[in-house]
Amino acid sequence: MLIENKNIEGLTSKQVQDQLDKDGYNELPSQKKRGFLAILLEVVKEPMLLLLVCAGAIYFFLGERQDALMLSSFVVFIVGITFYQQRKTERALEALRDLSSPRALVIRDGVRKRIAGREVVVGDIMVLQEGDRVAADAALLESVNLMVDESLLTGESLAVTKSVWDGKRLIDEEHPGGDNLAFVYSGTLVTRGHGLAKVLSVGLNTKMGKIGKSLQVIGDEETLLKKETGRLVKIFSSIGFVLCLVTVALFYFFKGNLLQGVLYGLTISMSMLPEEFPVVLLIFLTIGAWRISKHKVLTRNTAAIETLGAANILCVDKTGTLTLNQMRLRTLVVAGGGMLDLAQHNDQNLLPEEYEELLEYSILASQADPFDPLDKEIKKTGEFLLRSTNHLHSNWKLIKEYPFSENLLALSHVWELGDGGRYVVAAKGAPESIADLCHLKEDEKKKLTAQMEPLFSRGLRLIGVAVAAVAKDKLRDYGQHDFDFEFVGLLGFEDPVRPSVPAAV
Repeated sequence: MLIENKNIEGLTSKQVQDQLDKDGYNELPSQKKRGFLAILLEVVKEPMLLLLVCAGAIYFFLGERQDALMLSSFVVFIVGITFYQQRKTERALEALRDLSSPRALVIRDGVRKRIAGREVVVGDIMVLQEGDRVAADAALLESVNLMVDESLLTGESLAVTKSVWDGKRLIDEEHPGGDNLAFVYSGTLVTRGHGLAKVLSVGLNTKMGKIGKSLQVIGDEETLLKKETGRLVKIFSSIGFVLCLVTVALFYFFKGNLLQGVLYGLTISMSMLPEEFPVVLLIFLTIGAWRISKHKVLTRNTAAIETLGAANILCVDKTGTLTLNQMRLRTLVVAGGGMLDLAQHNDQNLLPEEYEELLEYSILASQADPFDPLDKEIKKTGEFLLRSTNHLHSNWKLIKEYPFSENLLALSHVWELGDGGRYVVAAKGAPESIADLCHLKEDEKKKLTAQMEPLFSRGLRLIGVAVAAVAKDKLRDYGQHDFDFEFVGLLGFEDPVRPSVPAAV
């Protein structure tokens, strides 16, 4: 079922230009690029490197050109590798920004147009389809089975369902992450269904833009290492300066030669300067940035390496950080109460018949070419485990789809078998909604709840599955609640912990 343009004309070209003049382009202000001189100035401001530069200048003044050249080579080397590392990081970030810039399908002058996301304006009508990255904050005018992954804003890996905007609710009064909200947000991903949405906010006025704006007010602070090295430089410089003055005074008092006293004083003070400190510290920080880049972590400022190394308590988000942010089918529970842990199942063995039927109907209730992570996992695991059975039906024809609704979190697919006078209806959704479709009695619902509780305690996400049959001549008059559904079982999904987490913790 596709959403048509109907009588929606969208904005005119003049209205679009007026909105662009008023609000500007739909983009977040990028951080100013740092050139060679900016990076050089940032590196040279390090106290230890200033010490190195001063030492080289003094050696040159004293005529020790070999020592001055050696220290100058250290300076060039440190600046060179720091510049290379930071430029490499900035180029990678620029490439990521280019890749993350979405394109949008909008209706303007009554025609659908694919445009760059930065050209979307307030008032545009966006056409949302499975796999689209939402270009701006918008209110849903129409929705068919629409689900959106909002993990970019909330950290939750599970997609949320959407409902149609009533024209009264305000976008500022609601927040991303809940089911049946009427708003979609910039940067989120459509995982299922399609819809039409009217753009309400662009650029810095979107939820993502407000997050970026709040981060801009955070200023840089000196790290503990920088403070300590600055303190060491002051101590050694003070001691060296005092010794220089004492040497000059004593040499002039006993020898009467002021110039020779100054030269001897500078030589003694130079011996107090730890020239190795800046070389060791800056090189090791840069090596640290290079090493973690091998693990796909970009370091824009090498001082972050020292801050990370000094952390003794690390607070992390679970979804996508400790876990893979990939839902895996882990447990099958059939109506009779049987339970199968797929992690302990030998893939070479066939499943018992009741578990094969559970996977069969869950595949039939999923999209044929899915984008939704749960549907993908059901299709991948189901087709693998049923590969040697007759429970896969590539020749069946999808006749009708009953989408999710605000009042019923379940969908149904009606399939034509190819022969006979009946259709097969496969349904899946929230266990409570499936129980409602199956018209379970109170004692049966309590039994189902008792089955679900230990699975919930293990952190599993549960989906119920049901099946029904209907005569072909009755389908036209049937809604989802009119089918005589039979409860088939439950699918239990988990977001696995990353393999590296136990050792890291």
